[in-house]
Amino acid sequence: MCRYILATPVSPVDKAHKVRLIFGNGLRPQIWPQFVERFNIPRVAEFYGATEGNANIVNIDNTVGAIGFVSRIIPVVYPISIIRADPATGYSEPLRGKDGLCQLCKPNEPGLFIGKIIPNNPSRAFLGYVDKGATEKKIVRDIFRKGDAAFLSGDLLVADERGSLFFKDRTGDTYRWKGENVSTSEVEAEVSNACGYRDTVVYGVEVPNLEGRAGMAAILDPERQVDLEELARTLKDTLPSYARPQFVRLLSKVDMTGTFKLKKLDLQLEGFDPSGIEDSVYYLTPKGQYELLTPAIYEQIVRGEVRL
Repeated sequence: MCRYILATPVSPVDKAHKVRLIFGNGLRPQIWPQFVERFNIPRVAEFYGATEGNANIVNIDNTVGAIGFVSRIIPVVYPISIIRADPATGYSEPLRGKDGLCQLCKPNEPGLFIGKIIPNNPSRAFLGYVDKGATEKKIVRDIFRKGDAAFLSGDLLVADERGSLFFKDRTGDTYRWKGENVSTSEVEAEVSNACGYRDTVVYGVEVPNLEGRAGMAAILDPERQVDLEELARTLKDTLPSYARPQFVRLLSKVDMTGTFKLKKLDLQLEGFDPSGIEDSVYYLTPKGQYELLTPAIYEQIVRGEVRL
């Protein structure tokens, strides 16, 4: 919601209110400072949690971008932790040591966010779903000692030196390109900012004969108002080379989930073959410009004649 409000034209009445606090979740750090400055919002509170889960946190100290806090002095008293994730599983499974147990992340190291399941404590229980198989997938066992268990949130978080927690990405959304891990949520935020806060979804697509997945940014732009030259210039300044989308898809229409998010999986399954996509698709040339991806150029990319 804040992104849509920020996209409206600047008005003299932007600060003509008595709002002291806004409270919610999902305010991206890339627009947080601009929003509070433009509308003169003294305090922002963020909460994080899942309806069925037991891992809930809140940021009430106005730290920009944070979704919660866990003290670095006495972290063991908190029923939540961030544990190292295994890159080989798309960061969806814990990375275990030689003893078979999980490992806590160091400061600024992204990892899986878990909520410890404590027997006979209703506030630390995880009741699960009707589907027992789905329930079991959300439980990780033998974490810090044999026999213990925790709720697996499915999210990657990172904690700074103070203990402030920041959302990194959903597990499975992160992909590898040029030997580096790319966070789709970070790229989505930068692309959306660069094109007027438009709805944007980023995902990896497979390219024949290349390792990893190439980034695709799908942008809702039915009027075709996105300036691709300006987008390329901006992303060159805001993203490392491996994180810049290799493809841009300008969506004429979009299907939303029940929570008003773009359906990423459907777009990802369509790949980057322009002959099977109704929307216009562009590719990043070696000169750093986005140009129209034609069926002929697609075939050249597949054959390795055009390098990404």
